[in-house]
Amino acid sequence: MPTEYLWLAPAGALVLGYLLGSIPFGVILTRLAGAGDLRTIGSGNIGATNVLRTGRKGLAAATLLLDAAKGWAAVILCEFLFPGTAVVAAAAAFIGHLYPVWLKFRGGKGVATMMGIILALHWPSALIYAGVWLGLLAALRVSSLAGMAAAVSAPVAAAFFEQFDIVLLLLALALLVLWKHRANIDRLLDGTEPRIGRKSG
Repeated sequence: MPTEYLWLAPAGALVLGYLLGSIPFGVILTRLAGAGDLRTIGSGNIGATNVLRTGRKGLAAATLLLDAAKGWAAVILCEFLFPGTAVVAAAAAFIGHLYPVWLKFRGGKGVATMMGIILALHWPSALIYAGVWLGLLAALRVSSLAGMAAAVSAPVAAAFFEQFDIVLLLLALALLVLWKHRANIDRLLDGTEPRIGRKSG
């Protein structure tokens, strides 16, 4: 490829990654199931935890899996179409989930999508991520705390496995997850953060 066109690959990964990441599966599934507009339910978040507040466990599980799958697919597909752009695609997909153009840039908190991204980039780190996330979720029943802990574990796991080419990316994603959970952090400090199964934000 001529040097003047070298920008096309990262630009393509940026656009495709963002578009895949911005698909709001939680909103789509709840509407198709007749459960209403997810953004008016519970916390108003578009992720699986809020879908669970509709009482539809199957929809919540499907949302989690699809949000993870879109992160995985964005990385794999972009790396196939535009070799060498996996990190760009990963970042774009994550931003797409957090700030989807279709929902006026009001998206989810990124925990499931980050899982899919890590799985595509380095599956051993994804095992650590999943272990921390699911382990704390089962033990404490506090979705936000489990998700944040998993996100923080990602760059640590990547560094442990000497995957230094993705450590900075995962650190940035973890910081964004914490930023999106800032209201949850306030409630955790106040002792008012709800456990799984309870209503409210």
